[in-house]
Amino acid sequence: MASNNFIDYVKINCRSGRGGAGSHHFFRAKGLPNGGPDGGDGGRGGHIILEGSSQLWTLLHLQFRKHLIAEAGEGGGENLRSGKQGQDIIIQVPLGTVARDAETGEKKLEITEAGQRLILTPGGRGGLGNDHFKSATNQAPSYAQPGEEGIDEWVILELKLLADVGLVGFPNAGKSTLLSVVSAATPKIADYAFTTLTPNLGVVAYRDYKSFVMADIPGIIEGAAEGKGLGHRFLRHVERNSILLFMISCDSPDINAEYQVLLSELEQFNPELLDKKRLLAITKSDMLDEELEEEIRATLPTELPTVFISSLTNKNIQPLKDMIWTALHAE
Repeated sequence: MASNNFIDYVKINCRSGRGGAGSHHFFRAKGLPNGGPDGGDGGRGGHIILEGSSQLWTLLHLQFRKHLIAEAGEGGGENLRSGKQGQDIIIQVPLGTVARDAETGEKKLEITEAGQRLILTPGGRGGLGNDHFKSATNQAPSYAQPGEEGIDEWVILELKLLADVGLVGFPNAGKSTLLSVVSAATPKIADYAFTTLTPNLGVVAYRDYKSFVMADIPGIIEGAAEGKGLGHRFLRHVERNSILLFMISCDSPDINAEYQVLLSELEQFNPELLDKKRLLAITKSDMLDEELEEEIRATLPTELPTVFISSLTNKNIQPLKDMIWTALHAE
């Protein structure tokens, strides 16, 4: 997933089709000059529909497609013929896409499954023909309904990555290195902060041909929930992860304090994130001996499953996978 191709936020203008007008036609035939009303209904205007696709990972294809205009419905005809419905516009989006009203911020819908189709902007209803308005006291209604107007609105689409495990940590905690070791993903890795500028996904192979999806989220810094650093833009991707794997380097001056800062940033962004299962990986632990490991472990929360790993030497990588798999499938 190239960094310049990862687009997780677009604003688009959606215009659904206007409904066709109902017909106010009267039946006429030889020997029957005063036939009754036979006007048909107008066709519905075209919807704008979102469809989930498991083959898409970004909203890049919508970045420069700012206006979506659906077709109007056709008017009704004689002999109770209904007008043709306007053609719908179907837009494929990645799983995890959320649509919001651009003015109010209100959530309209979200796409979470492949093949799922939801109407984003409904087309206008077609008008009823005059046949609907006949009665014992009004046997020749000369009016029919006009079609309803379509909707013209601006919509924000934002992507929240769907993954089983989300990697959470400060810059240079070793998140990208771990992802590159346990999956085929090739995130950018370097020894400076903010190497990862966009989220990366990788499929992690497990025992007996099983697998799970891991997401490397750009590093969080203190104050990210207020918009500092890069974390604020990408914190929303953490919301869709089943498990949060906190990653802290063993050379941190206070591992427990770093963990509490990360928790605080997540809580400020969305308190519900604290309800997710949490695991802790102490990275770069090839620099530690057993005695130092035990000293560090004694300072950590006892209820938090913890493993000391090294992506460089593959230390405890399999036990980490086992811990993740157990957490994913625990009741």
